[in-house]
Amino acid sequence: MTLTIGPLRAEPGQKTRGSLTADLGTTTADVPLILVNGSRPGPRVVITGGVHGGEFIGIDAATHLAGLLEPDDVTGQLVICPVANPPAVYGGRLNISPLDGVNINRVFPGDKEGGPTERMAAWLFECVINGADAYVDLHSGGIDQHLLDFVGYRVTSDTELTTKNKTMAHAVGYERVMPRPLPDGGNSHAAANRQGIPGILIETGQLGDRDPATVRRLLDGLCRLLHHLGVIEAPQNLAPVTVQPREWVWTGEIVSPVAGLWYPDAIAGDEVTEGQTIGRVIDPADGTEHKVAAPATGTVIYGMNGLTVRLGMLLAEIAVPRD
Repeated sequence: MTLTIGPLRAEPGQKTRGSLTADLGTTTADVPLILVNGSRPGPRVVITGGVHGGEFIGIDAATHLAGLLEPDDVTGQLVICPVANPPAVYGGRLNISPLDGVNINRVFPGDKEGGPTERMAAWLFECVINGADAYVDLHSGGIDQHLLDFVGYRVTSDTELTTKNKTMAHAVGYERVMPRPLPDGGNSHAAANRQGIPGILIETGQLGDRDPATVRRLLDGLCRLLHHLGVIEAPQNLAPVTVQPREWVWTGEIVSPVAGLWYPDAIAGDEVTEGQTIGRVIDPADGTEHKVAAPATGTVIYGMNGLTVRLGMLLAEIAVPRD
């Protein structure tokens, strides 16, 4: 079956590279796509990187994967979009777009009549993600974020869909697998679930990391996942999985009580206890100090490293192993 996205076409046994223009209302964005139509029929898998700016590992890994895989390696169809949100990747380097200050991963599946970022999300769903048999969204700790690697998935009311999400998440081979209840909200993989598409979120690296070893870690995880989905044979050069994937439960989320300067006392990987002070937000005008306490006991999975924070900004998230 021919793989077609807009004017880009890949016949069975063909690989096609190019870009498509997304109309964002007040401007446009050129979105790169690589279509790998395997020599044998099978599932269609969509991989996106660059949903957020300043998260370089997923962009690099998706680009490397697109270069590595040829049609004879693939059973089914692979759609790789290494820079899914060009305005944020090239113009902002943050998780919000410089066009309108909106985080695209809070508004999926988007709105074709909305603002630029809502239109970007709607274009991605209509042109790239729709029709997928599995969807993988690649993220990392941005330029101002500490993060432990993890894979996220949603628990849905559809047992079969939830099982597919869970087995995909475990197949990546990361130590931490983080389910969240309900496929609600504007995250890409949750929105995909609401359309019946199995999907997961992979978080790899932190602080704007672009180290080749970190990219290799994600590439290995993607190859394990594609093998699990039946898209590729088991590669011979994968790094061995040295940890058993384990499910964790989110127990606490900390947001900034005010705008100001953030001085953390705990970062990703630290163990904290409920009520422990994990940092302070200081008003640069009058020096007022606002202590921030952990709402739960557990491990800090994500932590803000940037100095300047706004009211309501996520400062840290805490989780514990399920068993």
